[in-house]
Amino acid sequence: MTGILYIIGTPIGNMEDITLRQMRMLEEVDFICAEDTRVTLKLLNRCEIKNELVSFHEHSSKSEAQRIIDRILSGQNCGVVTDAGMPCISDPGEVLVRMCAENGIEVRVVPGPTAAASAAALSGLHINRFTFEGFLPVPKKERQERLELLRNETAVMIFYEAPHKLKNTLADMADFFGGERRIAICREITKLHEEVIRFTLSEAVEYYNTTEPRGEFVLVLEGKNTADSEEITLEQAMEQVKRLIEKGEKPTEACKAVAKETGFRKSELYGALN
Repeated sequence: MTGILYIIGTPIGNMEDITLRQMRMLEEVDFICAEDTRVTLKLLNRCEIKNELVSFHEHSSKSEAQRIIDRILSGQNCGVVTDAGMPCISDPGEVLVRMCAENGIEVRVVPGPTAAASAAALSGLHINRFTFEGFLPVPKKERQERLELLRNETAVMIFYEAPHKLKNTLADMADFFGGERRIAICREITKLHEEVIRFTLSEAVEYYNTTEPRGEFVLVLEGKNTADSEEITLEQAMEQVKRLIEKGEKPTEACKAVAKETGFRKSELYGALN
């Protein structure tokens, strides 16, 4: 009989946030796949849980992933965790979920807190929908392309950022979205030094020019206010398409992205290229 893969959430900072079900499953599964076994071992020791830990991270090979899948196919139950929060979202564990789907292996979730949803709740922004963007690309060209695609996004956008990159990220955001756009900067969520600061992007840039960023950050950025923006013309939309193509985007993908932002049909934009 084939085993089951359990996606097990863990606390994002405060270990008191672990649930009874999470503790039970961490103990009951036959083995645990962890992004960093040293981090997970601290949690297991805190809960007095002894179980086999298997390292599985972004640099793990396909053969290592297959060995895990083979163990589940042989009947063993596996729990997958990340260093903090819910695994398998912008996380190596998504590979295992995909391979389980390909092999007909059942996957179940044992939910826990997530930094993105927690920051959204803390932000104070009006949120009826949001888009999770994770970490922005590091290379300048790719980062500019991503921000260009998001320039006219009307949903609230949620980003993760490391302290040593925060200043550059805020400066880039101010350039692309305008200094008056509102942002909530959430730091060290659920930890001892938890902090939420609500700024405009210009104020955020100025603040961190004199304050050294410390800890892990979640950025909750206000979307574009469509009520304050002028109706875009087809010619203006086509200029956006051409800029994306010049940056290396495929014509179909450029038209798709601009269609989402402007309300024009993708086919209409693609037809105007020819």
